Amino acid sequence: MVKSINNKNKNMDEEYSILVGGAAGEGSRMAGLTIAKLLNQYGWRVSIYEDYQSLIKGGHSFSKIRATKKVNSAPKRSIDFLIALNKETLEKHKKDLDKDGIAIFDADSSEFEYGFGLSSKQIIEQFQIIPIMKNSAFIGAIAKTIGIEWEIVEKVFRKEVKKEIEKNLAVAKFGYDQADTLIKIQKLKNEPMPLITGNETTALGAVKAGLGFYAAYPMTPATSILHFLAEHKADFKIDVFQAENEISVINSALGAASAGKRSMVGTSGGGMALMAEAISFAAQGEIPVVLVNSQRPGPATGLPTYSGQADLKFSLNMGHGDFDKILVAPGDADESFYLSGLAMNLAWKYQTPVLFLTDKNVSESTFSFDTGIVSKINPVKELLWDGKGQYKRYLNTKSGISPMAFYGQDNATVRVTSYEHYEDGITLEEEEDLIIAMNKKKERKYAAMKAEIEKLNPVKVYGNKNANKAIIAWGYNKGLAKEVAENLNIKFIQPVIMQPFPIKAMQKALKGVKKLVLVESSAIGQLSELLAQNSIKVNDKILNCTGRSFYLEDLQKEVSKKIK
Repeated sequence: MVKSINNKNKNMDEEYSILVGGAAGEGSRMAGLTIAKLLNQYGWRVSIYEDYQSLIKGGHSFSKIRATKKVNSAPKRSIDFLIALNKETLEKHKKDLDKDGIAIFDADSSEFEYGFGLSSKQIIEQFQIIPIMKNSAFIGAIAKTIGIEWEIVEKVFRKEVKKEIEKNLAVAKFGYDQADTLIKIQKLKNEPMPLITGNETTALGAVKAGLGFYAAYPMTPATSILHFLAEHKADFKIDVFQAENEISVINSALGAASAGKRSMVGTSGGGMALMAEAISFAAQGEIPVVLVNSQRPGPATGLPTYSGQADLKFSLNMGHGDFDKILVAPGDADESFYLSGLAMNLAWKYQTPVLFLTDKNVSESTFSFDTGIVSKINPVKELLWDGKGQYKRYLNTKSGISPMAFYGQDNATVRVTSYEHYEDGITLEEEEDLIIAMNKKKERKYAAMKAEIEKLNPVKVYGNKNANKAIIAWGYNKGLAKEVAENLNIKFIQPVIMQPFPIKAMQKALKGVKKLVLVESSAIGQLSELLAQNSIKVNDKILNCTGRSFYLEDLQKEVSKKIK
């Protein structure tokens, strides 16, 4: 019989950590999401960290679920409950099982002292199901183990399972009946929150800001933006286009934007490299477009299903010639929604390319989403031509922003060009004073853009805001660094807009800081170079180039050493 859990030696009244793992194709990700939704029904705030290899079948994949009373996005190494759909999962992760932890494993391939097994073969034969459906029994078993009522299990299954619902419920009930209730999970007063990935909120934020056209060529980890928008294109009233390569992707988006459609593209580093020339075209042609780069480790193919933050320098310097662009970097699903919408609005206000620099862990992790953010994004009206006189696409205005008209519009000849140009878009090469004037026009626009960035809360501060020791981190490391800073009573600084660099906001955030430690998922700490360019010194670095996330306990130990 499985041992009982001593709650006095654990913090299970405050949080739970559950790992579900198996081979690719065994459905561990869907099982993890279903368990997360069970916890969500009890008011717990849930995040899921996903780890999978570049394989269709075999290998090792797992979902790590963390449920807390307050919103979290920081995975922990320690595991309270290990659900091993195969032997490899048990062998790989049992070392991280808490001393009072429990494993639920496949009894056909494994034995383990601390937990109990379910026979996959028996379940498959008894219920005459395909192998992947055995997971319902494991979900039922963990639900019973932590004291979730069967009515809640049935409710979630009926909402989430799309095929063979009655058979899946029968299998889940079998697993439920095989298990013992070892703890009774607390029902919190919190209302359930939507559980959603960063890629999904990236898509939704852009839609809320008026997205009309999305183009992509499938590339992990940005692909699910394409899938999500394609699935819902009729609901959102947008066009979705899968092109043959990333060069076609970006050029189709520039064409759509020139015709008046708010446009966005999505890819990862390798695909973004193919778009570099077109970004310069967008700058010269003053074409608004949002480009999503969901980072994975490189160079080249690197680790295609893992996460990194080593595209920062590339993104900052992407494109040739003199021009400024905007670069935003979200750290979770809430920020992905808000910054995606903000990126779209800024692109159209300033008629410029905006880079949305996310990473695999933000893109594909699941978060509890704060729907209150939705009302903060609405389309900002672009500057449009009033229809009077001869239309000049690049009218030299005081603000540097030229009124827009679009292809097919009555009484307007619209010329969009990659060449230096006269106000009407005709190529300009000889008149040096006019070349200077066109550059000055763009400089005025960029100056206004920089001034607005400083007002947009581009640098966030958490933890002890008066501390003289601080962590600085960006992207997915936000959740980890924030929790570490709170635990250690130090400051955490998070830049969310990297370009134009918000020097005033950063200096304000750094006021009183005597020791600054960078946390970054790269081999060299690229943010430290950007900070150094702006006369800001990082005293120490904690780096991770494995493609995997930091774990909360490990990072806290490292930060504790660095700030002594």
